[in-house]
Amino acid sequence: MRALVFDVFGTLVDWRSGIARAFLASNVSGDPEELADAWRARFWPLLAAVSAGERPWANFEELHDAALNELLAERGMDLPTVERARLLDAWHQLDAWPDVRTGLDALRGERVVAALSNGHVALLVDLARHSDLHFDCVLSTELTRTYKPAPEAYLIAPRLLNLEPAEVMLVASHPLDLKGARRAGLRSALVERSLEHGEGSPVREDPDADLSVRDLHELAQRLPA
Repeated sequence: MRALVFDVFGTLVDWRSGIARAFLASNVSGDPEELADAWRARFWPLLAAVSAGERPWANFEELHDAALNELLAERGMDLPTVERARLLDAWHQLDAWPDVRTGLDALRGERVVAALSNGHVALLVDLARHSDLHFDCVLSTELTRTYKPAPEAYLIAPRLLNLEPAEVMLVASHPLDLKGARRAGLRSALVERSLEHGEGSPVREDPDADLSVRDLHELAQRLPA
């Protein structure tokens, strides 16, 4: 295994807290955490429609904008352009989980460390700069105009890194993502982000993963040299 590629949203960055803070600072009425969850929930069907060919290709920014339109319309709300832009910009300023920055640095000593996300390149660069995350490279499914869990979304990593799929491990906190990586021939490690959806988040398990760890420091300790 020569490279580790990381899912970003939920695995490396705490999207829910950051988006809830953005709603708290906005003129949208309602519970900020509920609004964050509702926005995210409307995002996934749009992404699935792109993957199924039912919608034209669109990156995360465009899909987040469309999902926000749906959320505001359902609640009979309208926001000035400046307020909408602030909410969309919050996705570019999400904080990393406490273990991530130092954990990535520890893992880079032995292997290539890269992001592998459905997020578009500009968004991933902003997130890496915001939390000072040190990747060897940033890979986005935007480069193949597909979204995970399509096999080609994962195979971009071994192809561009000049490796075999089995030499690459996807690290993610979502079992469906890890299952897609294994179908493409990659190895997999589950990071148990127990607070991604706040207190009381459902327990995630993936018995087929090569490793299950609490954080990136445990991953660094358990990977063979």
